[in-house]
Amino acid sequence: MAVKNYRPITPTRRFLTVADFSEITKTTPEKGLLAKHSGTGGRNNYGRNTNINKGGGHKRRYRIIDFRRDKLGIKGTVAAIEYDPNRTARIALVVYSDGEKRYILAPQGLTVGQVISAGPDAEIKPGNALPLRSVPLGENIHNIELKKNAGAQLVRSAGGAAQLVAKEGSYASVKLPSGETRKVSLECYASIGAVSNPDHQNVVIGKAGRSRWLNRRPHNRGVTKNPVDHPMGGGEGKSAGGRHPCSPSGLLAKGLKTRTNKRTQKFIVRRRK
Repeated sequence: MAVKNYRPITPTRRFLTVADFSEITKTTPEKGLLAKHSGTGGRNNYGRNTNINKGGGHKRRYRIIDFRRDKLGIKGTVAAIEYDPNRTARIALVVYSDGEKRYILAPQGLTVGQVISAGPDAEIKPGNALPLRSVPLGENIHNIELKKNAGAQLVRSAGGAAQLVAKEGSYASVKLPSGETRKVSLECYASIGAVSNPDHQNVVIGKAGRSRWLNRRPHNRGVTKNPVDHPMGGGEGKSAGGRHPCSPSGLLAKGLKTRTNKRTQKFIVRRRK
C-alpha cells in the first residue's frame, strides 16, 4: 500500500493525502456478515451529550470479524481483501472448506488465493492462528487473546505487531507495540504477522469536512470558553486557565492514573513508560 497525493488545485488539496487502496480486491461487502451500526452521537444512555466533539459521520454497516479463530484444523482460502470503515486495518474474506465464510483481520502480505488455517499444528505464516505455546520465540504476532477462547483484544489496529519474547511456566511474555511487556497465557491464540495497512499513520486528513465524515466535530480548547462552559474558561485576555488542565466535567487531564484494576497488575512485566 502507498499514500496518494493530489495536485494542489484547492487549498485543502495541497496537503490532503489518501491511501491508494491498491490492495483492495472487492468493494461490495458480504451481505451475510453485515450488522447494524448505530453511532452514539456523543450521548450516553440518558441522551445527555457527554462528548461534545463527537457527532455526525458517514453511515456505516458493521462487518462481523472472527476474532476467536475457532475453526480449528479447517483450511480456508482468502477470497478477497476488503476495506472496513469501522477500523484502520484491512479485512480478508475467508471461505472455509466446509463452505462457511468469515472475515478476519488481514495481516501484511496476505494475498487472494492463499490458504490459511488455525490450530496448534498450523504452519508459521501470516494469517494463520496458533496458541502462543506453538509460536516460536521472536515471531511477530497480532490479534492476541487475553483470555482463552474469549476472542482477540490486543494488537488489532493498522500496522501493529507484537513480539513473543519469552515463555516461562504457563505464561508467555509478549512485547506490545506500546512498549509494554505483558504475560499472556500460553493457551491463548494469536495470529502470525503484522496487521495490514501500515501506511495509515502517514495519511493526512487535510480538511475539516473529512474529519466530519469520521464522526469528529470541531474541538475548542477549554481556556477559550466561558466559565459556564468549562472549568478553565474565563479570565481577562488570554489566560492559562488558572488551574490544572482538565475536561469539561473537571476530570484531570494530565497525570491522573486511570488504571484501577489491581487484580491484573501481576501480568505487567514492564510498563510502557
